[in-house]
Amino acid sequence: MSSAPDVRYLDQTTPPHISTLILLAGLSALAMNIFLPSLPGMVAYFDTEYRLIQLSVALYLGVNAALQVLMGPISDRWGRRPVILWGLGLFLVATLGCIVAPNVYVFLTFRMIQSSVVVAMVLSRAIVRDMVPQDRAASMIGYVTMGMAVVPMIGPAFGGVLDEIFGWQANFWALFILGAMLFALCWRDLGETAPLTGRTLMQQFRDYPALLTSRRFWGYSLAAGLSSGSFFAYLGGAPFVGDQVFGLSPSLLGVLFGAPAIGYFLGNFASGRFSTRFGVNRMVLWGALFNAGGIGINVALFHLGLGSPLVFFGLMTFMGLGNGMVIPNATAGALSIRPDLAGTASGLSGAMMIGFGAALSALAGTMLTPGSGALVLLWIMFATAVAAVITILLVIRRERRLALV
Repeated sequence: MSSAPDVRYLDQTTPPHISTLILLAGLSALAMNIFLPSLPGMVAYFDTEYRLIQLSVALYLGVNAALQVLMGPISDRWGRRPVILWGLGLFLVATLGCIVAPNVYVFLTFRMIQSSVVVAMVLSRAIVRDMVPQDRAASMIGYVTMGMAVVPMIGPAFGGVLDEIFGWQANFWALFILGAMLFALCWRDLGETAPLTGRTLMQQFRDYPALLTSRRFWGYSLAAGLSSGSFFAYLGGAPFVGDQVFGLSPSLLGVLFGAPAIGYFLGNFASGRFSTRFGVNRMVLWGALFNAGGIGINVALFHLGLGSPLVFFGLMTFMGLGNGMVIPNATAGALSIRPDLAGTASGLSGAMMIGFGAALSALAGTMLTPGSGALVLLWIMFATAVAAVITILLVIRRERRLALV
């Protein structure tokens, strides 16, 4: 629809208020990173190895990706509201399981189930596309995903403080309380927006080829996946670098870890402010260049022997800035290939993005050793960032060729 939707706060008969969508995106991001400063301490608590406890990130992302493939078609079939409410309910149960886990294997099992909160991220974007057209959707998604910037900015710092005062379980109690509050808010405010067609799930899955054979869909999805891949590698490796390479305390690591979120917030603001004016392609390209440029400078400084915690974490703001521009615009582009399949497209493109993230997070955790320093992680991040630039350039080149035909 092109006109502004009629929205009344806490009214189930209208689309949700944008603040509800921001909080949904924020909880999904918080569940991913609030406990990261606690990883070294959790190694000691469960009497295990860092590589095993680090799977709480990689496995979470892997299941997250798999769920996104299912959540999109399910929400296109039965609606956004019931899928979000069921996902949040399962998240609450799994969070309690993480708290009481007697060993690392039980913890990892509940951590995988906890990834059901992915419905909050995937469907908040699909809801936006239900409500407004492409360029405006890119702008609105930029504002919605500010929740994914503000929360990670304070999440690890807050989590580090909670860990030092109460222990690592306090992070999961915080997630449970916030999740319960958000469930109550969604129950009251989250009106249905999906243009339900009554198609069966099998019919929904048969629509996948319409997306998977679209070069534009692949281009936007790969650009988002590769650009965000540098962030997910950071997610899996930065706690190790902060603890083993720089010897930072959990609270200080939490503060510095949130540096990319400052840039992400600014990138989301730029998307909200300028996407309608400049279009999604240019915004994705500029964002990919910021991402690759910031990481490239970081690599160069470490090779020159000028690496430090402030250099490593501080320059990650450019990675955040780039991703804050790439993700909402590339997502809006992917969701606009078939607007009637917005949920399916959101789930499939999100699965690609998170799938890259899971692989890169696991790769970073595997390759980092006490003697490797930070450069191994930085090179992984830089390679994926450069690949994102190449991908969006190919998308732009193809569109220009088609325009000349």
